[in-house]
Amino acid sequence: DRVRHALSFEIIGLAIFTPLATLAFDKPALDMGMIGLISATVATLWNFVFNIGFDRAMIRATGSAVKSVPVRILHTLMFEGGLVVLLIPMIAWYLGITLWQALVMDIAIVAFYLVYTFFFNVAYDRVYPLPEAQPAAA
Repeated sequence: DRVRHALSFEIIGLAIFTPLATLAFDKPALDMGMIGLISATVATLWNFVFNIGFDRAMIRATGSAVKSVPVRILHTLMFEGGLVVLLIPMIAWYLGITLWQALVMDIAIVAFYLVYTFFFNVAYDRVYPLPEAQPAAA
């Protein structure tokens, strides 16, 4: 489930991100495509590791991995915060910009992905509910 989740999240996100980032940042499509591809690769690995850890922590804390809206918001913020730490140096290096400029660019990217992550995960939870989230068979 988590492999399907991570891959579908990144493929759909990349298809939306690249053209929007090219327009928003006035950078060549190739550069923004590379930023998107490298970011998607890092994010896919982070997504896989983070979601396993988050679900295990939820199960330990509550006995279930079913996420309420407030927990989903916390999940999204924690996930995106981790990505900021992982991606800023790479963006600065690749585009030849300062860490501060990369941070400002990443804030815009994170704003997009915060909204995208929330709606993607709500939709994903409905399409692929966890077994414990489904009503028991009679």
